[in-house]
Order: sequence, then structure tokens, then C-alpha cells
Amino acid sequence: MSRPITLFTGQWADLPFEEVCRLAAEWGYDGLEIACWGDHFEVDRALADDSYVARKLETLAKHDLKVWAISNHLVGQAVCDHPIDERHRAILPARIWGSGDPEEVRRAAAEEMKDTARAAAKLGVDTVVGFTGSPIWHTVAMFPPVPASMVEAGYAEFADRWNPILDVFDEAGVRFAHEVHPSEIAYDYHTTVRTLEAIGRREAFGLNWDPSHMVWQDLDPVGFILDFADRIYHVDCKDAKVRCGDGRRGRLSSHLPWADMRRGWDFVSTGHGDVPWEDCFRALNSIGYDGPISIEWEDAGMDRLDGAPEALGFVRRLNAITPPAAAFDAAFGGE
Repeated sequence: MSRPITLFTGQWADLPFEEVCRLAAEWGYDGLEIACWGDHFEVDRALADDSYVARKLETLAKHDLKVWAISNHLVGQAVCDHPIDERHRAILPARIWGSGDPEEVRRAAAEEMKDTARAAAKLGVDTVVGFTGSPIWHTVAMFPPVPASMVEAGYAEFADRWNPILDVFDEAGVRFAHEVHPSEIAYDYHTTVRTLEAIGRREAFGLNWDPSHMVWQDLDPVGFILDFADRIYHVDCKDAKVRCGDGRRGRLSSHLPWADMRRGWDFVSTGHGDVPWEDCFRALNSIGYDGPISIEWEDAGMDRLDGAPEALGFVRRLNAITPPAAAFDAAFGGE
């Protein structure tokens, strides 16, 4: 299909935006999924300076690139996370962290996500990809015992904090694509159903499909596409390799760093892991997904300057699979 292939700039935010544009264009990407950190896209400046967005678009055009989505995972994480601690301070802009008071951080993050919708509209894109945070992820181990009322309260808090944000998304004509991911309010099939129910399945809230977070949880990324066909608002291609089974390497990976071969799984460059990519692309075709295919490159064991162009070639071949105009067995029919 003719879906554009983009490069997510989140893992490239240590480089200037201009340099990432140059690299992506040289490799043959169609555009970027632009991260709202580094100098790639600054939400506050986009709203305060009328020339800021124009300059970003000029830079993209200079390299014959386009943009269909921006991503604000880092700020979105703080909207309803518990606890708020030094991990958040490390990823948030100083103006969002402020004094570090947890509730002040959550409120500032919520206002920034509203502004992200406004900035996206100003840029001319209709999708913001990101995280939501979770008031109850810290209970996932289920000990000390977690009462059902605590889980219910977590989903209610998520809805209370995100519905006002989604109201602004509706006003701006922009959709939020939540990345289903451990540490978020929706991290697998059942929690995704529960999350959609918590917000009344409103249209402003959909999903960013990223299979890398599914395969190490033993989830079926193909079935996920089919189950949530009407909610797949954006696609990120990232891969994961599972290495459990030797009696030592477990799913929780023992607090070991990325690329440590003692881990039970690791993120790897697209095409080098366990995602059933061809079936996934056939499923995307079957639901009629025609949005961007964004390569989120993460592999602590491979140089990104080698991995990003290789991943593009791999994905472009899969993206070329086109459903036939007629059934292959039509020639055997009487009419």
C-alpha cells in the first residue's frame, strides 16, 4: 500500500532537528514522527512564536519530508502517574517539573498535553502519539494484596484527568493515540478494553500500535490489530527479541540494562526480533489502515546509523504488499 514511512525522532533528540531531517532524507524516509523534546518540536514555542511552526515546515520541505504526527510521550507520562519521582524529573522540561510537588507536576503536564493538541493543529497534523501514565501500575505485582476498589479508583482517576485534555483535542480537531505499553493505564488486551470503557470510548482517544511491547508479554500483535481495528490511529514499528527459557532469564529482566545478554528480552532493530511482521502488515491491510508507518528505532546492540536505513528497507518491502482487486480463486468461479 502507499502508506508513508516515517522515522520517529524520539531516539534521535540528541541531534539537532536539521541533522535528523538530513539523515532521514538521505536514507529515503517519507517524513518524520516528530518528538516534543530536544529541539525537534517545542510545544510552548510553537504556540508563543508564530514563526516557529513555519520554520519547522520549511526545514521539512527543504529535505522533501512531511509530518503526519507528533509525539509527547514524556509529558503525557506525568499526567496521572503515581508516584511522581526523580525519574520524571529526568524526562520533563523544567517548567513542567517546577517545584517537584507531585500534584503540581500532574496539573502542569495536563495543561501541556492540551497545548500539544493546539500545537499539533497549528503544525497541520491530526494525531498526537503518547503515554498516559498510570495511577495503578505500581500495583501490578498484586502484593501487598490489591483490592478491586483500588483498581477501579485508578481507572476513574485516569478518566478524570484525561477527559478534560481530550475535550481540547476535540476542539482542536486532533486525536490522541495512546501507546499500549507496560507502565501505562493500558498495557495489554484487557487493560486496553478497560481504558476505552473508562473514557466512554470517545473518538478523541485511540491507540498507537507498537508490537514490541506485546511480544515479550506473550500478546498477539496481529489479534490486537483486528480486535481494536477502529482504534488504530497510528503505527510504530519496533521489534523485540525474547530470550527466556534457560531457567535464568525471566520476563521482568532482573533490573539489567538494555543489551545485557542476561535479560529475558530486549528491543532490537525492526526485523531482528520476534514480531510476525508479515502477518501484522496483512492485518493492517485488512482493517484498511492508511496512516503513516513510523519506524521507532531502538536497539542497544546495534549502531543506529546502520539500523535505521536497514529497518526502512525491511518495512518498505512489507508495506508494498497490496490486497488484490479480486479474490485469487475468482477465475475458478462460473461467473
